Amino acid sequence: MFLNKLKIKKNKNKAFVILVIITIIFMVYNIFINGNDVLALSKYGSRGEEVKQIQTKLKRWGYYNGSIDGIYGSKTVSAVKLFQRKNGLTVDGIAGTKTLNAMGIMQSGNSNSSSSNSSSSNLNLLSRLVYGEARGEPYSGQVAVAAVILNRVSSPSFPNTIAGVIYQSGAFDAVSDGQINMTPDATSKKAAQDALNGWDPSYGAIYYFNPNTATNKWIWSRPVTVVIGNHRFCKWLIWGRGKNQSKMIKNGTGLLKKIKSLKLLIFFMNN
Repeated sequence: MFLNKLKIKKNKNKAFVILVIITIIFMVYNIFINGNDVLALSKYGSRGEEVKQIQTKLKRWGYYNGSIDGIYGSKTVSAVKLFQRKNGLTVDGIAGTKTLNAMGIMQSGNSNSSSSNSSSSNLNLLSRLVYGEARGEPYSGQVAVAAVILNRVSSPSFPNTIAGVIYQSGAFDAVSDGQINMTPDATSKKAAQDALNGWDPSYGAIYYFNPNTATNKWIWSRPVTVVIGNHRFCKWLIWGRGKNQSKMIKNGTGLLKKIKSLKLLIFFMNN
């Protein structure tokens, strides 16, 4: 009788140990193997600075129309799902690692490697944009397309991150038609890296277009900096930003008045 009780107790202990081992394996799988990290992510009910970053970016890109309050509510969930669906990600409304990387947001828990992860993420995203927008173009034209993205990042008139510029609503056909999710080739990656390293064959352009397919009349009014392959690269029509821009417009108006006065004087002198 005593031996039977002892065997039953041993079997229970074995079952408990097996259950603990299975639980540990499951937790390790979710943390290190599963691509949709179940820890350190933002989801419905989350609050904080990361949620504000998500809301800010999604609102800037036209996916979110709620307030930027740092609360992951139903509107934020819907906006994240729309972003995920548009960019070929798993549509679950959870801002996990892949979704945050696509938005250009580095998780705070990875502070030691955030710089290298950010660089890698930017290179990958920029390469995908180049591949979607300019594959088949001359190599310098592909670098120029990447340079346009970086020039926009530096401009106060555009979002200040690569992801923000690329995912700005309606900015690039490759995003609208899903080509941004294609795997970039080695040439696109090299072109993106060359642009990140400082090469700008576009000569400071912040726009480019294909004259054979462009339907926007406004783009034709931009000053062309260079033509490479099928793309024309352009700058602003009026140079300067903020006070400088206003000053230049004012000075330009004054110059026009002087020219008109001079024309009138010449007219009266000749008659």
